[in-house]
Amino acid sequence: MPGIVDCHVHVNEPGRTSWEGFWTATRAAAAGGVTTIVDMPLNSIPPTTTLRNFQEKLKEATGKCFVDIAFWGGVVPGNQLELRPMIQAGVAGFKCFLIHSGVDEFPHVAEFDLHTAMKQLQGTGSVLLFHAEMDVHPTTEKIGGDPSHYSTFLQSRPDIMETEAIRTVTELCLQYRVRCHIVHLSSAKALKLIQKARQAGAPLTVETTHHYLSLCAENIPLGATQFKCCPPIRGSANQEQLWSALKTGQIDMVVSDHSPCTPDLKKLESGDFTQAWGGISSLQFGLPLFWSSASKRDFQLADVVRLMSRNPAYLSSLGHLKGSLAPGFDADLVIWDPETDFQIQEEGIHHRNKLTPYLGFTLQGVVRATILRGQLVYKDGNFCSEPLGKHLLTSQKTNQAQL
Repeated sequence: MPGIVDCHVHVNEPGRTSWEGFWTATRAAAAGGVTTIVDMPLNSIPPTTTLRNFQEKLKEATGKCFVDIAFWGGVVPGNQLELRPMIQAGVAGFKCFLIHSGVDEFPHVAEFDLHTAMKQLQGTGSVLLFHAEMDVHPTTEKIGGDPSHYSTFLQSRPDIMETEAIRTVTELCLQYRVRCHIVHLSSAKALKLIQKARQAGAPLTVETTHHYLSLCAENIPLGATQFKCCPPIRGSANQEQLWSALKTGQIDMVVSDHSPCTPDLKKLESGDFTQAWGGISSLQFGLPLFWSSASKRDFQLADVVRLMSRNPAYLSSLGHLKGSLAPGFDADLVIWDPETDFQIQEEGIHHRNKLTPYLGFTLQGVVRATILRGQLVYKDGNFCSEPLGKHLLTSQKTNQAQL
C-alpha cells in the first residue's frame, strides 16, 4: 500500500539530540513503513519559529534522513512577521499551543497572538495546527491524590480543557477562514463542536493518535509514567467514541505524536505522573498498532490508507506527491503482512530511546519492506547503507489542497 505519512513527529534535533535525532527517528520510521514524516517545531533548540531557525533545522537534517521529511513552523507570541517568510521557504504550516508547551523556548499564545497570526495567514493557503488544551478556572485549583496513581494526573487534565480550547479554535476558524487543524484529539466530548463548525463551513480538520486508540486509563499501572502524555489517555468508553468517529469520518487521520525523551525525564523510579515528561514514543509501530485494533472493528485496508497516508499528506500540502498509488506520485510503498503477529522487544526498536508503553505488546501486522521513491530503504530488519530521504519544501500553490 502507499507509504505512511506521519505528520506529527518530534525529532528534537538540533538541541535535544539526546532525546531523538534525524538519523534514529527516520530509521524507526522506515522500519514502520513510514515514508514521510513532518517534524514538529518544538523540543528542538532553537525551535522552528523564525526563518533563520528553520534554515538551521534544514542544515542539521541534511544527509541524516532515511525517509522524506517536511517541516512545521511554530506560532509563538510576537513572531507574526516571520510567518510569511517561512511559508515562502517551504514550511508545511504552523503549530501553536493554547497552554504551556512543556518547554520554555516555545511559549503558548494568547487570543491576541492568534488574531495577529490569523491575519498573516489569510490568503496564503497555509494551515495552523493547535494543541487544543486551555487552562480553565476549575482546573487551576491543585488536585490532591497520590502522584503515582494515573487517576491523579487524569483529574488534572479534564475534558473541559480540550472542549473550551476547541471552542476557541472553531470560532477563529469561522472568523478568518484560515485552514485550522486540531492535533492529538483525546476527548470525544469535543466532536460535536468540531462537526458543528465544519457544517458551518469552517476549513477545520482533526487527528487522533495511536495511544488514544490503543491504550485506556483503566489499564495504566501504578507509577507507569511511560504512559503519560498531554492531553491524557482517557477511559475506555471515550476510546470507543473515538473509534466510532474515525469510522464516520469525523476524525480525519491517525498519527503517532512521537514525543520521545531521555529515560530519566520519565521519573520511573519515583513513578510520579505529575513530574514526568509527557510524551509517548511510537513512530515505528503505528501501522501494527492501528491495524491490531482496527481490523477487529471491520476497518478495511482502504481505511488505513485514507487515515494514515492520504489525509495526512493533504494536511501537510503533500497530497500531490504522497499518500496514493497513482501516476505522477512518488513511488513510496510499504509491503506488510497484516496476518502475522509479533512482539515489541527493546532490541527491535530503532528510535534513540527505547522506553515506550508498548514494550511487550503483541501486535498484528509485520512491516516487511519500505520503498522510498522506488528505492528499497528497509527490508526485514535491514536498512539501506546511506540515507536517501529528501527535504520536502512545500510551495504556496500546493498549500490550497483540502481534505
